[in-house]
Amino acid sequence: MSLWATASTAAELRQDANEDDLQIIIRTVYKQVLGNQHLMEGQRLSSAESLLRDGSISVRDFVRIVGKSELYRALFFNSSSQYRFIELNFKHFLGRAPQDQSEISEHVCIYNEHGYDAEINSYIDSDEYQLNFGENVVPYLRSTSTQTGVKNIAFNRTFALARGMASSDRDTKAKLITSLGSNLSTAIKAPSGASGAVSNTGKRFLIKVSKSAVGPRPRLSKMEYVVDYTRMSEKIQNIHKMGGKIVSIAEVA
Repeated sequence: MSLWATASTAAELRQDANEDDLQIIIRTVYKQVLGNQHLMEGQRLSSAESLLRDGSISVRDFVRIVGKSELYRALFFNSSSQYRFIELNFKHFLGRAPQDQSEISEHVCIYNEHGYDAEINSYIDSDEYQLNFGENVVPYLRSTSTQTGVKNIAFNRTFALARGMASSDRDTKAKLITSLGSNLSTAIKAPSGASGAVSNTGKRFLIKVSKSAVGPRPRLSKMEYVVDYTRMSEKIQNIHKMGGKIVSIAEVA
């Protein structure tokens, strides 16, 4: 079978790198971390590029700066659901999709308890990042080779996030929340013009939601919904539109 999501080759900044080499690294970081977004000249992080050029920071530091930039926040945080933001963080910084609901829940907690910067740091400071990319390799899509500690089901999830070399990550809708929450294999939809049908089960799931209640005493209200698998995506979108945050999704009898 031909896969449209292919792994990128590793780009590493070496000690003897010249300016052309440096520009390749910088462009590769922007492309990976900003989700193939076209970057105008005025949006480049000139100060960080200069620090990388003179050796004051490593590629990993540069990746961190891009991830914490107002541009990254505007592209993937301000206009997206929390689930979409997290799944894209996995793709951009670790080169893979989240493996299961527990990974999503872990990062929901990191953001809710410690904030935006801590969420970005949690990927870049992880053992997984260091093992795969170290200080001077640009993160890249790891989808076509087996990775230590990564389940095979993650391949499907990565393919669902990576739709080809010309794709962009500007879509604000979460791609994996249904399959992660229900612990089912991710349905891979072929790109336009390609063949490939997928289907899933008719199970039912309990969605637990928290939402800030309006009033003189701010508090969190908790709600629960039981829906069929076929209606999960619609319900999840409605929850996000109403300002709710999904706490958990679990299968019910």
